[in-house]
Amino acid sequence: MEKLPVQYLPISCKTALHSVQGGFPYKSDLNIYRGCENGCKYCFAIYSHKYMKPETESENGVLSDNYYNHIYVKTNIVEQLEKELSRPSRKREVINLGGVCDSYQAAEAEFSIMPDILKLMIKYKNPVILSTKSDLILRDFDLIEELAETTFVNIAATITTADEELRKIIEPGAVSTQKRFDMLQKFKKTNATIGIHTMPILPFLTDSPENLESVFSKTKEVGADYIIVQPLYLRGQTRVFYFDFIQQEFPELYEPLKMLYKTGGLDKEYKSNLFQNVVHPLLKKHGLSTDYMKSVRAFESEMKKEKELKQTNLFQF
Repeated sequence: MEKLPVQYLPISCKTALHSVQGGFPYKSDLNIYRGCENGCKYCFAIYSHKYMKPETESENGVLSDNYYNHIYVKTNIVEQLEKELSRPSRKREVINLGGVCDSYQAAEAEFSIMPDILKLMIKYKNPVILSTKSDLILRDFDLIEELAETTFVNIAATITTADEELRKIIEPGAVSTQKRFDMLQKFKKTNATIGIHTMPILPFLTDSPENLESVFSKTKEVGADYIIVQPLYLRGQTRVFYFDFIQQEFPELYEPLKMLYKTGGLDKEYKSNLFQNVVHPLLKKHGLSTDYMKSVRAFESEMKKEKELKQTNLFQF
C-alpha cells in the first residue's frame, strides 16, 4: 500500500472528555488528536472520521475521512480540559488518555500537547490510564512519575508480535516491539502500574505458539502487572480495510480468513482452540494475570477509605 503524505489539520473541540459506557476501568476518554499515524492495519477506529461534525470543522475548512493521513489536532483541548476538571461536580475518576488515537503518535513530537495535559492531571490529582505504541512517552517521564506519586497511573503498550519484520507491515508507524518493552520497563521504576495489550491476535499472522511465547515471556520479564489478550474482530470499515490489506500483502491467507470471519467475530471453534491450547497454557506457564481491573479496584478502595475518613473527621468537629 502506497504511503500518502500526512497532513496536520487544526480543529477546536467543544468537549475534552467523552463518556465511555461498558465494563471498562474508566468512565471518561480523552483524545487530543483525531486520526492516527501508527497505521495499524487492524485498527478498530478508522470509521471515526466520518462522525466529524460541522461544528468541529478545521480552521482551513477541510474535513476528511482519511484516518491515517489527515490528523486533526485539537488546538484548544488543554483549555477545555481545565474547564471540565475544575467543575465542582467533577469527581476524580480515572480518565483514559488516548483510547481512540495514540496520544504519542508522531504528531505529538511536533505539537507537544501531552505535557500540558499531564500538568493538569497533576494539578487536579486525577488518575489516568495511558496506552501507547510509542516510546515518545519517555519524554514526559518526569511528569508521569510526579503524577504517579499522587494518584493512580497505569501505562500500557499494545504489543502484538515479536517479529519485527511483520510488525513493520502491520503497524508501520509505531515503534519497534522491543522499544515498547524497554519503555514499560523504565516506568516500572515509578509508582505507575504497567500492562501489555496483546490485542488483537491476528489469525495466521501472530497466533503461533512461538510468537505468543515470546511476547508472554517478555511480559513476565519486564514485570507487567497484567496482560490483556483478545483476538481480532472485523466489523464495518475495519473489515473492508483489513481484507484489502490481506489481499495485497498476504493473498494466500485471504480465503482462509474469509472462512474464519463469516461474521464480525472470530470462528468460535478456532477461538476456543487458540485460547485453550495456546493462550491459557502460556499464561499459566509465565504466571501472568489478566485481571487489568485489579489495580483500579485497589485505587478505588483507597479513595473510598479516604473519603470515609474525611467524613468521620468532619463529624468530630
